[in-house]
Amino acid sequence: MSLMQIVVFLAAGGLAGWAAGMIVRGAGRQGLVMNVVVGILGAFISGWLFSSVGFGGGGLGAMFLTATFGAVILLAILRVLTRR
Repeated sequence: MSLMQIVVFLAAGGLAGWAAGMIVRGAGRQGLVMNVVVGILGAFISGWLFSSVGFGGGGLGAMFLTATFGAVILLAILRVLTRR
């Protein structure tokens, strides 16, 4: 993986984490580093989910949408687990 691919992956992860935080209200206030972490983990979650049902491929836009979808799932699970 080249340096440029890593930078694009981190930027897409950060944007996906931020977008997921906006969708799951109140969960997007964790800061830049956590947005990137949530977005990257969301990308892995959605990549696994979509590949297990036979969906895959696409470009940067599809990667962003699937990462955002996975980050929303992750934030929803974290919100349920940490609810007081």
